[in-house]
Amino acid sequence: MRALRGRYTLLTGCLEDDLALECVETAVQEELGQADVAVMASPPKEPSELLLNGRSSILKSGEMQQLAPHLPPRMTTGHPWSLLYCTARNGFSLKTLYRSMTSLSCPVLLVIRDTNGQMFGAFSSTSIRVSSSFYGTGETFLFSFSPELKVFKWTGSNTFFMKGDADLLVIGGGSGKFGLWLDGDLYRGGSCPCETFNNETLSHQEEFFIQDLEVWALP
Repeated sequence: MRALRGRYTLLTGCLEDDLALECVETAVQEELGQADVAVMASPPKEPSELLLNGRSSILKSGEMQQLAPHLPPRMTTGHPWSLLYCTARNGFSLKTLYRSMTSLSCPVLLVIRDTNGQMFGAFSSTSIRVSSSFYGTGETFLFSFSPELKVFKWTGSNTFFMKGDADLLVIGGGSGKFGLWLDGDLYRGGSCPCETFNNETLSHQEEFFIQDLEVWALP
């Protein structure tokens, strides 16, 4: 009987020693694993910043910084954006908006506030111009603050990025719907879900009245 008890005590001691050793090994492995994760973690990205050469009557600092990470990195490298057109200074006219970008080929940020106080707009890597067909690149996107920022990127379904004439500017399309459209007087506009961006309606209603409009460019 004493021999059995001795064997039981010996086995119990061995099990306890094995468990203690296993715990030590597990702790060491966890520490090594954490070290590996730290080494393999990607370096932090440089902060994006949207700098304006002037004051926007629509966008505040917080909203600009929300937008910045969604712009192509080359456009948030510290170079300031310039105000090319605004309704408060230049009046309400699509033709005047086009003239403000004559001979320019640069990225633009179109920002709108409607009479309900809703803010939304579009980014284009090319300037806004009169055209007989759609133009632009897959970097084009729509956005809205409702009140948090929502960004609607290109889906790849079509290339109806942007098209303009004297009476109408449209951004995004498909099946007879436009993601964003503005009339020639920059008085009225509209927004519908479209195939180009799979966006929500940017304004509270599908049609809206413009209170303020700005176009910022990175020359």
